[in-house]
Amino acid sequence: MANSALEIVGLLLTLIGLIGAAASTGMPMWRVTAFIGENIIVFETRYEGLWMNCFRQADIRMQCKVYDSLLALSPDLQAARGLMCCALALGGLGLLISLLGMQCTSCIQNNDRAKRVVLIISGCMVIMACICVLIPVSWTGHVIIRDFYNPLLIDAQRRELGEALYIGWVASAFLFAGGCMFLCCNLQSDEKGSERYVYSRNSAYTSLHISMRSALEQNISSE
Repeated sequence: MANSALEIVGLLLTLIGLIGAAASTGMPMWRVTAFIGENIIVFETRYEGLWMNCFRQADIRMQCKVYDSLLALSPDLQAARGLMCCALALGGLGLLISLLGMQCTSCIQNNDRAKRVVLIISGCMVIMACICVLIPVSWTGHVIIRDFYNPLLIDAQRRELGEALYIGWVASAFLFAGGCMFLCCNLQSDEKGSERYVYSRNSAYTSLHISMRSALEQNISSE
């Protein structure tokens, strides 16, 4: 019963992390540039994401444009594209595979070992998805902070951390927790299995000792 509860919690955590990773991938708020011109009325904000950049001036509606070429992106955003897509693929497959190995499902019947193997595989895939989210988000954040304190850049070239980075960090935490839940369920199952094996082995030794002792007593009495 406890393992089933942990599996459901791990499934929910993985689902939340997967939704957060998808939102972070699609949002254009990876890099945010905000600057005020000589006229304080002119306020412009520029957003740079993995797939498009957006521009907003004062209260005007945001306008977005898809990147014309992949080479227009910086190296960290180019790597982020591939890693975030890998994270979504790994997280989605891990989530689907975990449904096969959960105790509340009947996809695999009368084979607890196969269910444990399936959950271990899904937990490893979810943790790999966590790593694929954490690397590009942290790399982009590091580049933004490094360039922000670069004295050679003008104010218009400085960037700030966008909302998508914070969502990515939170999503990676949820994915890590979900993957650990799947692995912890299997560890508890293995411990229970080993305890049952030790108990059955001790019981076998005890019954064998009793049978040998009774046979010896019968031989002595017959003599």
